[in-house]
Amino acid sequence: MATIKSTDNTYKQLIEENKIIIFDFFGTWCSPCTALSPILDSIASDMKGKIVIAKHDIDSDPDFPTLSSVRGVPALYMYKDKKLVSQKVGMSNKADLVSWINQYI
Repeated sequence: MATIKSTDNTYKQLIEENKIIIFDFFGTWCSPCTALSPILDSIASDMKGKIVIAKHDIDSDPDFPTLSSVRGVPALYMYKDKKLVSQKVGMSNKADLVSWINQYI
């Protein structure tokens, strides 16, 4: 399963419906965001059934990132059982991200 799309209209429902969801706040103009995207797609496929990764464009849907106090991208916000449990800002490699995620599974 690849990543899914999050918008200002859908993020609340995504939090409600998924035990663990990671929001990838990104900008289309952001080079590190572009580099992180295939890594997140791979993790979403590898960890299917355990987590969901939702991509949220901060320019086309700015309300959720603003409410979440996102100050830089890429920014990963992890929700577990409907609560924000962890945040990670900046580029990371796959091994570091998987290790970060496994702390919450």
